[in-house]
Amino acid sequence: MDTKSTNPYSSLKNVPSGYLNIMGYVDESEVNGPGSRAVVWVQGCKRECGGCFNTESWSFEINRLESVDSLAKKILSKPGNKGLTFSGGEPFLQATELASLARRVKASGLNVMAFTGFTLDKLRSQQAPVGSQELLEQLDILIDGPFIKSLAINSPNSPVSSSNQRVRIFNPDFQDKITWASDQIEIHVFKDGSRLVTGYQGWREQ
Repeated sequence: MDTKSTNPYSSLKNVPSGYLNIMGYVDESEVNGPGSRAVVWVQGCKRECGGCFNTESWSFEINRLESVDSLAKKILSKPGNKGLTFSGGEPFLQATELASLARRVKASGLNVMAFTGFTLDKLRSQQAPVGSQELLEQLDILIDGPFIKSLAINSPNSPVSSSNQRVRIFNPDFQDKITWASDQIEIHVFKDGSRLVTGYQGWREQ
């Protein structure tokens, strides 16, 4: 009898305390929140939304382990990083360690925001993933709700990608700074010649 677990979250148990399983990282992005920001894309998401720009983030297998300490040092070593964004994947499935990372960078003056497929009500409920409230307490901005392709906005003037999503501003200092557009892309070219494309360009779909 095959007793192998089919739980998609089982790989999360293999992530050591103090570490994150991430899909990618970039410095000084300007399409993932207000201003110039570091972005951490976590690995793992069960939603598999149609039209998702980061389908490679769906798997819960270990991809790239990074310690909270090393990420904090990396983020703070770049003066151009004025904030930090968590995306994915689903950040709230690694909420405890992300909250720890958020505290580290906020102590040095950076702001923190996150994208999530959960609704804010769900994250505040008893059914929320472990550490959700801890992470919420560190956020200046939250974009909540799954991407729904049939509700896609496809506008260069909208900070959200589909009309069901909401911008939650927890820090009033950012009330007038929600000016980035979700419907644009940004290409980062690294020293080894590899490239990272971030953002969402739904308006090009036919």
